[in-house]
Amino acid sequence: MLPGHLPGTPSKREFLGFLAFADRVRGSARDAVSRLADAGVHIVMITGDHPGTAESMARELGVLDGRRVVTGAELDDLDDRALDELLPEVGVVARGTPVHKVRVVQAFQRLGRTVAMTGDGANDAPAIRLADLGIAFGTRATPAARAVADLVVTDDRLETVLAALVEGRAMWASVRQALAILVGGNLGEMAFTLLGAAATGTSPLTARQLLLVNLFTDLAPAMAVALRPPHPEAAERMLHEGPEVSLGTALTQEMVCRAVATTVGATLGWLAARFTGRAARARTVALVALVGAQLGQTLVAGGRSRSIAISSLGSMAALAAVQTPVVSHFFGCTPLGPIAWGIALSAAAAATVSSLFLPPLIARVHAAAPERRPAASPSEPMAGDSRTPWKITVIPPFPFPGPRVVAR
Repeated sequence: MLPGHLPGTPSKREFLGFLAFADRVRGSARDAVSRLADAGVHIVMITGDHPGTAESMARELGVLDGRRVVTGAELDDLDDRALDELLPEVGVVARGTPVHKVRVVQAFQRLGRTVAMTGDGANDAPAIRLADLGIAFGTRATPAARAVADLVVTDDRLETVLAALVEGRAMWASVRQALAILVGGNLGEMAFTLLGAAATGTSPLTARQLLLVNLFTDLAPAMAVALRPPHPEAAERMLHEGPEVSLGTALTQEMVCRAVATTVGATLGWLAARFTGRAARARTVALVALVGAQLGQTLVAGGRSRSIAISSLGSMAALAAVQTPVVSHFFGCTPLGPIAWGIALSAAAAATVSSLFLPPLIARVHAAAPERRPAASPSEPMAGDSRTPWKITVIPPFPFPGPRVVAR
């Protein structure tokens, strides 16, 4: 008998159907998850939902990618060692509790991963606090989640986390290029000095002139490169940067390229001036060619960065000091005429252009060289392995609408 229905009276209620509710995923979420995965981020979804619901949502987002769906009850049956062996193959933990989230974070940390944990509830707070990087999504986050988080995302968008990851990865590229400017440029100066000394018995440049070279090339340009923000058009490339990628072979090859190009530019300018004029004039031409070669390479590496362009062109303009009689004499230089300036700038331009073609040649030589590496044990992945410790595992609970995913 229906409520309010009196015996003997006909019912006016008719069955029309079922009403179902579905949590919808943001349209941009799948693309963001895909980009995070391409950047080497292992995303694990931990949710209290039924395994079927969790698997369906994870497939829609592209989180599974061939990985397994496990439940919190299955994790309870595993000791820490078994859990460590299982987790790299897991994409979703369903029916998860705060205890399971903490165990998963601790397990990935034991595996040497850098772990980022996202959430917005009080039940996420322990895992957020324990993770290497705790992220709370601000508009829905409880005070407990915000209090323990290292980063609060105020717009609740996964794309914001992705942008933060791009900026962090871009720092490694900036560090590599700044080191290449400082170390590679100085190696080029040393090689040029040694070549000149071997040919004439004396250094082509005086100590004061070498100090002037470092003042022009190592100060403002290197700082501008190290501090520049990532360019939006380079976001995809920046996602693939990192300690092993940026500071390994890539750094070595970039330093060698810069050293070779710098040596070539300074040597060409010095030799041309040596055969066409006095030794003092040749030293000054060599100084201008050396500085110009390094600043030209910095401009090429800086791309469209306004700060790098201003610092490099400003340092180049400061070379006019060699035309000032008192200053020029103090640094052991001599004012240059149009022909000498033409020689110096042509040598610097030739070095800058050569730096564009040297990287493939250096990479080919490096690839052809015999490589000796110690065998890595199973617990010590080789550099470049997808399991290398710098990669971040993201363990996000997925409140909907709009999944909360975190990248590493």
